[in-house]
Amino acid sequence: MNRRKKIKQLLEAHTKKASAKLAPKNKPKYISKADRLKLAAESSPDSVISSEC
Repeated sequence: MNRRKKIKQLLEAHTKKASAKLAPKNKPKYISKADRLKLAAESSPDSVISSEC
């Protein structure tokens, strides 16, 4: 592989990484298991109170 090809390949890789960072993220943010349990515990008493009224 000659020097020009190596440099071109490196520059293409850098531009690809930069454009990937700017692309919109479709993946939802990770929530740990402990946080999920905490959120479920917080939301369940609220739903019980609202159903009783």
